[in-house]
Amino acid sequence: MISFPNSKINLGLYVTNRRNDGYHDLETVFYPVTGLHDALEIVPANGRATQLHMEGKRVEGGYEQNLVWKAYELIKERFPAKTPALDIHLLKNIPTGAGLGGGSADGAFMLKLLNDFCRLELTSAALAEMALLLGSDCPFFIYNTPQFATGRGEQMSPLPHLDLSGYGIQIICPHVHVSTKTAFGMITPRKPLFDLRHLPELPVTQWKGKVNNDFEDPVFMQHPELLNIKKQLYSQGALYASLTGSGSAIYALFDKGRKASLSTSLMYSSYYIE
Repeated sequence: MISFPNSKINLGLYVTNRRNDGYHDLETVFYPVTGLHDALEIVPANGRATQLHMEGKRVEGGYEQNLVWKAYELIKERFPAKTPALDIHLLKNIPTGAGLGGGSADGAFMLKLLNDFCRLELTSAALAEMALLLGSDCPFFIYNTPQFATGRGEQMSPLPHLDLSGYGIQIICPHVHVSTKTAFGMITPRKPLFDLRHLPELPVTQWKGKVNNDFEDPVFMQHPELLNIKKQLYSQGALYASLTGSGSAIYALFDKGRKASLSTSLMYSSYYIE
């Protein structure tokens, strides 16, 4: 059984409160990008112990830290009689540490795969509750539709009328490591300047200057070349451009058929999705 865990972008991201538990409250819109995805397959292990086989882009840490493995362990702990030993194959295409949610998607899609493979008949709500144990934005990938998210990102309400299918999405992934902890430390939480629940009503051509990501100021201060990339995207016709998550990926929305060609000293990967 195979599935294709996809990436996401953040349409606006506001840090609204620093909590006593060490987390921050956010307001953002998660939007799925199905054209940039990993591949995840599970097959019976035929008498062998469960193994996770990884190919493609390098993932930091051992298999025990991988959210695919943790999702398997979570299901096995709760449903031991129904969870067989498996050969798990993960092909990584989504750049890691870029704010695109690849690891979270892998974990959430593993839960959904196991739900089907093991015939557990868990509801989406139950799967989302389990996904939260893997990470704050994992529940989004259970639903995998545009969502307005608050809290740590786990409190969501759907935005069914938000549709970017009429645009081309270009995603630039510089080979830059962004310290999310440092970036959070440089942000002063504040009330959002724009209510992202109204995003579907606002034309994309009016997003610039109104739909912001609070991580941009601290991240661009640490890595000014990322700001240069964003400026180039706008200079070459982007209707809207933004950091996604805490970066380092930057995406831009274009009229279909248009995209940017960058001049930068940074090594980077570029993806274009229509």
